[in-house]
Amino acid sequence: MNPALSHRLAELAALFFRLGATAFGGPAAHLAMIHDETVRRRQWLDDQRFLDLVGATNLIPGPNSTEMAIHIGFLRAGWRGLLVAGASFIVPAVCIVTALAWGYVRVGSAPELDGLLYGIKPVVIAIIAQAIWFLGRKAVTGAGTALIAALVATLYLAGANEIALLLGGGAAVMAARNLPRLRRGALGSCIVPLGGLGAFSAAQAHWSYPALFLTCLKIGSVWYGSGYVLLAFLRADFVAHHGWITERQLLDAIAVGQVTPGPLFTTVTFIGYLLGGVAGALLATLGIFIPSIVLVSLTNPIIPRIRRSPWAVGLLDGINASSLGLMAAVTWQLGVKALCDPFAVLVACASIALLLRYRINSTWLIAGGALLGLGRTLL
Repeated sequence: MNPALSHRLAELAALFFRLGATAFGGPAAHLAMIHDETVRRRQWLDDQRFLDLVGATNLIPGPNSTEMAIHIGFLRAGWRGLLVAGASFIVPAVCIVTALAWGYVRVGSAPELDGLLYGIKPVVIAIIAQAIWFLGRKAVTGAGTALIAALVATLYLAGANEIALLLGGGAAVMAARNLPRLRRGALGSCIVPLGGLGAFSAAQAHWSYPALFLTCLKIGSVWYGSGYVLLAFLRADFVAHHGWITERQLLDAIAVGQVTPGPLFTTVTFIGYLLGGVAGALLATLGIFIPSIVLVSLTNPIIPRIRRSPWAVGLLDGINASSLGLMAAVTWQLGVKALCDPFAVLVACASIALLLRYRINSTWLIAGGALLGLGRTLL
């Protein structure tokens, strides 16, 4: 291998492994850290190229911060860099989450752990509610997108398929904005390739390793928006459609995803371990991240054209509004379970106030909730 290429791969591995092990705070914080390291410190790319990559990640499904790592790896060292940067960013969080899942399975019935999770869950609901508030100011750009968000939330609570809602909302806004350009068959070409994935949830009713992998692959292939939108898909598939895990286990998985560094997508690593041990954790992780790797490799060369497309921009705005509706609906469903008594409601309200007023790091807030829950259990 070319020595220069080997050096670049080593640089990518060292940087993104360190970021993956220390990147707390969610996608926005991850992107800020990646920008600081790759643009300001190392000057691997300039601000405009960085912004173009951010825009491109918003136009494809998957976790934005992980896709940024993959994009930059591709720019620095081709497909080898793509794989090295992506794996280095993901592996630390996967290892940490797997270790926590191992402990959870073995001591999950301990009163102390129940107390910790009891205090964490209201904080998680508050964090998601805050994300909905801030993302809503960007996603809702007018009466049309507000209507789409409200309609999607209502239909999801009524039992509609989340993938159909996501793609339908995106298609509706895209068509409305580009009606003069609409040509016969153009809309179908945008959404048909993903249509077959939507039927998979109903087709696989029993737990198995292939079913777990394919379910995660489907989610990674169609999920847009904030990492918290992932929760709607996880609840729909793993709790409502299949019944593989309970509402409580989903909330516990979300809590673990919140307190660990790296992408929130590693929540599926926790779920995979609950279902099938280490093999389940690895299969779930591979399934959820493979679409991002494939899509980044396909879209990186055509980013300038994607960014200039009014069709793509309309589709993205519609999907973002639909994502907001899904987030609101699933937060309501999870909140009914988590806010089970006045103490939990008080913790959630205090958490929202602290997040909005002082912008406290969510990791510290979760730690505080855990201590409150533990203290209440022991007293």
